[in-house]
Amino acid sequence: MTTQTVLPVEAEQLKQISLKQGEPAWLTDSRTKALRLAEGLDLPKLEKTRLDRWNLSNFGDFGAERGNTLEQLPDSVHSLVDLTEQSNLLVQRNASPVFARLTPELAAQGVIFTDLETAAREHGELVQKYLHTVIKPEEHRLAALHAALWSGGVFLYVPKDVVIDTPLQSIFLLDEADAVFAPHVLIVAEENSQVTYVDNYISVNLSESVVHNGASEVYIKPGAKVQFASVHHLGEQATDLTYRRAVVENDGSIEWIVGEMNSGDSASETLSILKGNGSTSDAKVIAVGSGSQRLNYTTKAVHYGKSSSSQMITRAVMREGATAIINGITKIEKGATKADGQQTEKVLMLSPKARGDANPILLIDEDDVTAGHAASVGQVNPEQIYYLMSRGISRADAERLIIYGFLAPVVSDIPLEPLQKQLQGLVERKLGQ
Repeated sequence: MTTQTVLPVEAEQLKQISLKQGEPAWLTDSRTKALRLAEGLDLPKLEKTRLDRWNLSNFGDFGAERGNTLEQLPDSVHSLVDLTEQSNLLVQRNASPVFARLTPELAAQGVIFTDLETAAREHGELVQKYLHTVIKPEEHRLAALHAALWSGGVFLYVPKDVVIDTPLQSIFLLDEADAVFAPHVLIVAEENSQVTYVDNYISVNLSESVVHNGASEVYIKPGAKVQFASVHHLGEQATDLTYRRAVVENDGSIEWIVGEMNSGDSASETLSILKGNGSTSDAKVIAVGSGSQRLNYTTKAVHYGKSSSSQMITRAVMREGATAIINGITKIEKGATKADGQQTEKVLMLSPKARGDANPILLIDEDDVTAGHAASVGQVNPEQIYYLMSRGISRADAERLIIYGFLAPVVSDIPLEPLQKQLQGLVERKLGQ
């Protein structure tokens, strides 16, 4: 199936909807310009993946009434958080805020944690300065459509020298197929600040196919540290397309923790731009594919700063007829002396019909650097299963132990215990255990 050639909404209609929603003039202008760009742009070119053959026919009805009640949230939301006690939490249903709470202590320190639409109205100068500046609308059709139609999302601003010890969390729930589901996460961490941000993407009871076209932009100022954890577990009816990017200045750091647990086709790019000297990036990605899923995940680091370092670890498990393209890209630009880039991609296939492709790529334009990669694709080792079974362990338990052992170097390294448990539960569910 090919993507639609007709835009989801007309420019004049988009403008009127934006004005009706009370958005500032600069945002209305930004949306309409991006929509006009989308008409002349192509879909992004992914490694060994033809996005034009995916079902990209439903981006939702921009301006439609959205579910905005807290009542009868699904168990999948309640299992993650206790709404009666949880602070520093945003919950959005079909891109509409239904719960928001920030502790008075953080608010008093100048921390801003709210939905992006509210932030655009109340903190317009700050939002406008950063929005769509690292994921630019002119890059490709999906980026332009996102800039035009984004709906919901988060704005997190951490002032200089503010250290936040407890994670701030967002939940994005989709249960109406006609809603535009394109949250935009915008994080700005000022100099020497620290923060951990966690989000979950969930869908339930979708009656027809829908596209999630989401984006996250993270700006890390000198000496700041950001931990960004994201778990996607959207259902079969949802096609998930996600771009995550961070710009890291001198001595700043970004840690990505990504769980790709969707049941439908999905593609993502997680990119760190190491702009400053001494900047660092650490990316950990795990993915599980099943059924007839088509997956394409890219983790990338681009080094500009001297003595910058990046580490990328991706591990994917494929079962049944699922296929995965796992890309790791380290690019070290001229002048980024003493840079260090390391990456590992591994794919484990549990079925003869499952397919996995690991592509490590090093692009080095500087001599005085260190860089390395490791990649492997293979099936469960029958000798390992035989050894475990010879010790009285059933075949099913033996396979489970091998899978957990395969994922353990990533999962066990995650510093957030609740996230570890959540990912383990999602892995068990996707593997039918």
